Amino acid sequence: MTADIRNTVHAVEAATVMGLLAGRPRLLALGEPTHGQDALLDLRNELFRQLVEQEGYRTIAIESDCVKGLAVDAYVTSGAGTLDEVMAHGFSHGWGAFAANRELVSWMRAHNEGRPASERLRFAGFDGPLEITGAESPRKALTALHDYLSAWVDADLLPCAGETLDRLLGADDRWTDPAAMTDPARSVGRSAEAARLRLLTDDLVALLDAWTPHLITAIPQEDRDRAHLYARTATGLLRYHHWMADTSPARMTRLVTVRDQMMAHNLLAVAARGPALVHAHNSHLQREKSTMRMGGVPLEWWGAGALVSARLGDDYAFVGIALGTIRHQGVDTPQPDTVEGHLYAIPEDRCLVDASRLAAVLGDTRLAHRVSPWYGYAPLDPAHLEDSDGLVFVKDVPRSRAGG
Repeated sequence: MTADIRNTVHAVEAATVMGLLAGRPRLLALGEPTHGQDALLDLRNELFRQLVEQEGYRTIAIESDCVKGLAVDAYVTSGAGTLDEVMAHGFSHGWGAFAANRELVSWMRAHNEGRPASERLRFAGFDGPLEITGAESPRKALTALHDYLSAWVDADLLPCAGETLDRLLGADDRWTDPAAMTDPARSVGRSAEAARLRLLTDDLVALLDAWTPHLITAIPQEDRDRAHLYARTATGLLRYHHWMADTSPARMTRLVTVRDQMMAHNLLAVAARGPALVHAHNSHLQREKSTMRMGGVPLEWWGAGALVSARLGDDYAFVGIALGTIRHQGVDTPQPDTVEGHLYAIPEDRCLVDASRLAAVLGDTRLAHRVSPWYGYAPLDPAHLEDSDGLVFVKDVPRSRAGG
């Protein structure tokens, strides 16, 4: 069987990735089963550079705060700010500290040097302003949306003054209290002020939509896109905080669902701008339902990839990554009856796998679901092998340069 499996693999290159697809999708997503491993980020950088240069992709979107990412985009497109500043303040989840992300941003800036605006490579964060420990205050997105409308829409049509928003928002630390993630009673998401803010935000978003004919003629596309980003973000954050205050058994499922909905809406907006490359965890990009356990409770929801795929069809493609070992995290040689075990038996250190052909080769072979001893790594679900357009297999992941 090993020889048959070898017939399903190719070199990890842009040309072979595109060879697995019917055409150039508007969104081409590369997933990973764990975060923070330099070998995987370096692979992403190498593959994305080829896809930009050979296939004309014009945006790179990663699993990071969509609002903070505006600073990174300004740097790579126009040189605004410094590399140190955007790495420190343009990323969430600590991603700015990774050398491979710094190398990606540096390359994007160098790639754009001297190019006309229409040919420049763009950067986008597509996650909400969310962290494992909680969510940001909606202040930045909501006040930016209000300021935008105040500049271009008749003042009498605004649902409130900026001072009203400021009063209802109150101190930001009320919203960002990390204790609210585990104690719904600490959340302000269902306070009278939060309920009022949700209604006002709905009115502001409706006003933005109602004035579209005027704004199209009066405002550059870039400014309109940013206003809609603020609108999506304010709406999503207020919804997320609302469910943080929930006490029902569905609370965590609601939270992960809202997060992936925010991701999906941001990805659809990126896709509307032109062909884009996407990088995030497999669980956010796969077409099948996402699952995880949190606090011993099983969660199941439709992730961003599933939502986007349902809307874009063949204009969305997903290539996942599977791993053999991460020995520095206790993930040793995979069992031979797992998909990872079958791939580990071939000699290639890394390869691109035709997932549908591999599924055909494995046929009726009984496949076990690999169990990871480390919470930070999510093995491949063998039942959904064919749901990806391709699979990159990395045999052994060495310790990262920063010790990750």
